[in-house]
Amino acid sequence: MSLLIDGYNLLHAAGIFPPDNAAGTLANARAALVDFLSRSLAPEVLQRTIVVFDARHAPPGLPCIVERGGVTMLFAPRHQSADETLAELIQQDHSPRHLTVVSSDHQVQRAAKRRRARAVDSDRWAHEIQHAKQAADADSAGAESLKPELLTEGEVAYWVERFQRPRDD
Repeated sequence: MSLLIDGYNLLHAAGIFPPDNAAGTLANARAALVDFLSRSLAPEVLQRTIVVFDARHAPPGLPCIVERGGVTMLFAPRHQSADETLAELIQQDHSPRHLTVVSSDHQVQRAAKRRRARAVDSDRWAHEIQHAKQAADADSAGAESLKPELLTEGEVAYWVERFQRPRDD
């Protein structure tokens, strides 16, 4: 599965977006979003994830494509919005049935559905991912508690002696 994400939509939906629009704060919010994705998604999904941001908030001097934490961040060209860039990426995808598009923009969702890609509202997807992460963490904690405790040296010696003794038949 490939994943296309409207970055600023998801920043708002996941509650990561900063209270002000300062450039440094936006850079920190983008980094926090990538960290959120890195903690929430499987590595094989991360490698096929593109997060698209509007260029008007792009850091000066930064290339339009940045790799971070296994995620590709793409800043839309200055003459284009993130929504337009997402629509182009959806159109160019060679396997749209294996594509999930995360955006609250209805035009982007329609573009995805026309290509038979899965379109998910950013709020809903953020909730799904957070819920799946919590369930996985709970399963992991449950599995951890089912691990057998290690035997003491005395217990090991007892069982070694017990299994080495010939049985009385």
